[in-house]
Amino acid sequence: MSGKNYNDRWQGGVFPLSLGLFGLFWAALAVLKADQTVLPGPVEVARVFWFETASGRLPKDLLATLLRVAISFGSAMAAGALLGFLLGRYRVLNRWADPWVTIFLNLPALVLIVLCYLWIGLNELAAIVAVTLNKTAMVMVTVRQGVSSFDPALDDLAFVARLSPRERLRHLVLPQLAPWLAVAARNGIAVIWKIVLVVEFLGRSSGIGFRIHLYFQQFQTAHVIAYSVAFICVMLVVEHVLLQPWEARSNRWKTKHT
Repeated sequence: MSGKNYNDRWQGGVFPLSLGLFGLFWAALAVLKADQTVLPGPVEVARVFWFETASGRLPKDLLATLLRVAISFGSAMAAGALLGFLLGRYRVLNRWADPWVTIFLNLPALVLIVLCYLWIGLNELAAIVAVTLNKTAMVMVTVRQGVSSFDPALDDLAFVARLSPRERLRHLVLPQLAPWLAVAARNGIAVIWKIVLVVEFLGRSSGIGFRIHLYFQQFQTAHVIAYSVAFICVMLVVEHVLLQPWEARSNRWKTKHT
């Protein structure tokens, strides 16, 4: 077996091994605490997880949360990418908009959620708007930085080659922007689902956040952890199946053309 194949296999086994070590660490802490009501072990949480899944509650609430995350994430990425591109391209616009960006970037998510509920009402629209507004500013800043780092030589090449706006977008803009979009997407997933849980915790009647709030009131720690683990597992899959390969491909293009 070549050294490269061995290293690839070793790297591929690190992820499940690390998760296994985390499970052992969790189990050891539960044994030391010796109180299932405070810190239930993995076996107890797995039992609750199975019961909630079999009852249909966990899949239903997980789907509701994932739907909110997907809509908010897509809206924030689209709006943030467009605005960030414009700010990065046009310095005058960026100068005027910079205070607005700073305000929205530093506005606490909790304040934005409460205001949206007060202004729009306790409904799905308010929940989606609150999460989208909170994340859009972060995407905007990342994309603006990416546009500012574009290689001017490629613009000159596009002018000489007489590329159409569509060809510029496809062959020059998007490949240069891809690594920055990947960073924005990774950070966005990590932030948005947490904000969605707060939105559900405060004012929705479905979703993982709603269930966590319900079981928190009933002091059922195993149920709180079981619902949290369900969503974390989904996010781990998204990170390793979608985001990391996307980031790796975009970085390969950047390395090849620099």
